[in-house]
Amino acid sequence: MGYFPQNLRDISGAAAKYAAVISRVLRVDVEIVDGGLYRVAGTGRFAGLVGKQMSSASGVYRQVLKTGRPLVIQEPGFSEFCVGCPNWRSCDETFEMSTPIIYKDAVVGVIGFVCFTKEQKDHIQDNFEVFFDFLTQMGDILASKVVESMELTRSRALGELLETVVDKVDEGVLLLSGDGRIVRSNRAAQQILDFPVEEQGSITVNLARGENRLLQYSEYSVGILGRSHYVAGNEYNLQHGESSCMFMFRDAQLMHDNALRLASSHERLGLDAILGTSEVIAALKKQVSRLADSISSVLVTGESGTGKELVARALNEEGGRREGPFVAINCGAIPETLLESELFGYVGGAFTGANPKGKMGRFEQANGGTLFLDEIGDMPLHLQAKLLRALEQREVTRLGSTQSTAIDVRVVSATNRNLEEMVHSGTFREDLFYRLNVIPIHIPPLRERPRDIHLLSKVFLEQSMARLDKEILTIKESFWTTVSEYHWPGNVRELQNTMEYVANVVDSPAVITRETLPIKVRSGGQEFEYADYNLENMERTVIQQALKTFGDEDSSKAAKERVARKLGIGIATLYRKIKKYGLE
Repeated sequence: MGYFPQNLRDISGAAAKYAAVISRVLRVDVEIVDGGLYRVAGTGRFAGLVGKQMSSASGVYRQVLKTGRPLVIQEPGFSEFCVGCPNWRSCDETFEMSTPIIYKDAVVGVIGFVCFTKEQKDHIQDNFEVFFDFLTQMGDILASKVVESMELTRSRALGELLETVVDKVDEGVLLLSGDGRIVRSNRAAQQILDFPVEEQGSITVNLARGENRLLQYSEYSVGILGRSHYVAGNEYNLQHGESSCMFMFRDAQLMHDNALRLASSHERLGLDAILGTSEVIAALKKQVSRLADSISSVLVTGESGTGKELVARALNEEGGRREGPFVAINCGAIPETLLESELFGYVGGAFTGANPKGKMGRFEQANGGTLFLDEIGDMPLHLQAKLLRALEQREVTRLGSTQSTAIDVRVVSATNRNLEEMVHSGTFREDLFYRLNVIPIHIPPLRERPRDIHLLSKVFLEQSMARLDKEILTIKESFWTTVSEYHWPGNVRELQNTMEYVANVVDSPAVITRETLPIKVRSGGQEFEYADYNLENMERTVIQQALKTFGDEDSSKAAKERVARKLGIGIATLYRKIKKYGLE
């Protein structure tokens, strides 16, 4: 038994190719482990874990290795085999299937795949027998790879298996000969590329791979019947009979048009995503719950990193628009020249470089749901007028069009800037401010709710450790003391990133101490290197901070006297130190 796991690891390259094929066909994340629970291959979430040994999160695979029988987990998180997993109480998996890799009655490894959405689970269950047989035979192919040189036999078996499931896949699939002729195709491929199935044997396809990527796909130009089609896909070598290549693809333009909606609405987040037990967070949750069903505009304010988008999502998820889309756009991250077309869309030929088919804007995408306008204070004045008109008339007009489209959208805006001051300075329209600020919601910074720091740190640390498949042995008090004393200027976002840093630098099982935190946190915000800890450096930093804190950036003598009093030194000494350290 001990011989086979090592051999299985020796064929990690071949295993990775088979894992990729399984992942593409079944549309799930796949991993292959050997008898010692070392990951030999993995896709998606498991890709970064190849070569690492599984620990507590391995109850399912241990059972498959022990019994030599497949194991299907219909409801991950509720199975007896999930208890050892650190994520079992908050599992985001929807379905899991594992099958043994067996050679001569010995279990040498496991192939497993995981679904993370209801759509993936439904797709597998609708074709359960076909996909179960496919996965089982893939296990047999891998087992034969361990001992025998059967490349031709395995490739033929793989090709025959692919042909049995090719029409069950909703992506376009082409099996191509060495000279590019179509050997086999599915209905999706025929529809996307528009060719007659009865003539496919005489049709030659030219695949030209581009440099860009769209999600997990590569950009391709497909030449067929004198036409070129822009698609997003991946190629897989087969060497099976006539078929030397499998090409799986989707219509790239449709993927691009849907990317914003998919990226912003696939994850359903409600009040549970707003973590904290402090009084201010409890009051915030009550306010969100009370206002969720309103159709009035909401303005969420707070410092950067406080979680303004979480509040916007909760307003959508807890109210009557939960079944509608949640579409987000950062007004400060998109160039001013493109922001208008992103918000309102455009018709074909509206400007140079525009899609000839036109494009739907974010307002139309959010119809029936919520549009989240992040960093609204960065919106240019000329667009503020058009935004105000859309909100008041509840309709939008695409660029290059004269026809208006009615919209039913609740607008939630967010900013870390003082919009009232911007109104007074003339950089933000007063009428738009009042239209957006019908319902104001303010999120307090993390330093004003210290009670939540311990809870948030624990949650973020456990999540990061679980993602890296690491265990926590103990957390020392010095760690919690340092975390609670730091002022967290980046708020919840900085805290989450810090816990991810800790998870990456520790071993497993981990002893979490103060020394595992970044230098900036350990030094209270001053990112010294150890070599910088000398008297002059520390003195310069203290004086510089005092000038900033108590001088109010005022260069007057009175301000300097106030700083000197705070530092406990004379005014002449302060002036001498300012000159010495170049702090004028």
